[in-house]
Amino acid sequence: MRMFEVTLINGRSFRCEENSSILSAGEKAGLTLEHSCLSARCRSCRVKVLEGNCKDIQEELILSEEEKKEGYILSCNSIPLTDIKLDIEDLGNKKLEKSKTLPCKLDSLEFISEDIIKVVLRLPPNLAFKFEAGQYVNIIKGKIKRSYSIASEIRNDGKLEFYIKKYQNGQMSKYWFFDAKENDLLRLEGPLGTFFYRNKNVKSVLFLATGTGIAPIKSILENMNRSPETILDKEIWLFLGNRYKEDIFFKPEYDNLKVKFIPVLSRKNAEWNGEIGYVQDIVLKYNIDLEDSEVYACGSVDMINSAKELFFKNSLPKNQFYSDAFVSSN
Repeated sequence: MRMFEVTLINGRSFRCEENSSILSAGEKAGLTLEHSCLSARCRSCRVKVLEGNCKDIQEELILSEEEKKEGYILSCNSIPLTDIKLDIEDLGNKKLEKSKTLPCKLDSLEFISEDIIKVVLRLPPNLAFKFEAGQYVNIIKGKIKRSYSIASEIRNDGKLEFYIKKYQNGQMSKYWFFDAKENDLLRLEGPLGTFFYRNKNVKSVLFLATGTGIAPIKSILENMNRSPETILDKEIWLFLGNRYKEDIFFKPEYDNLKVKFIPVLSRKNAEWNGEIGYVQDIVLKYNIDLEDSEVYACGSVDMINSAKELFFKNSLPKNQFYSDAFVSSN
């Protein structure tokens, strides 16, 4: 079996078998690259090939033709045809917990609105589950598996909180919104993803969320509140986008953390005196020095793609934008 050398811009390298994805080979070698869905349906593992050639494992519908011509690939869906060099760094000495599958029970379920519920799962008391605030898990009900970001802080009571949106004709939505009951037995696979706070030396930390995309950001903010030494004198901003005033179900209120909270509606409302538009556009109104900022965006793919393009044009360094796109199931 042929082996190819994969080199990152920080000088680290690893070997990749001819039938292995670049992402999997890096993980096997002990190097973690940015990723999220692992199924070529988001853009978290998008990377530019500087030297060498690759091919897709399965048909890829996320990247534009222009991006492909410029050499961009999804590392979870690409295998090398030659030695390659990638315009990306690994996560350095940051070691993430290995994913595992555990049993869990439905501890409680609360309707936040007609189409959003708050779910709390309870893990067995003898099974430790560690994660980075911002990561997600797969929840498994029978043969159905769906991904959900953890909305709770890191704690020791074996409970994990989630915000779940109802999708029309969704198999898992039918369970959550019509059939679920306390103490139902489920399975949980995780932790997964590389969306977490990096604590870089910047003046401002910007969080952008749409809808239930607030879940991993809530987890990060709560963890910051418990560990205020991780923020020091940084300005913390939260731009939260929803369609209507009634859709806003979260407000950051903490003892040790001051958050500049900017709720944004995308639809006009006669009773609303706040910001109207798209969260990424509203950010620019506040004259934040993006060159001295890091951005964490979670929610719709369109918002994330638009924010990334807009902020890069306004001086945000390309290695200071982190995202977790919510994509619907196949």
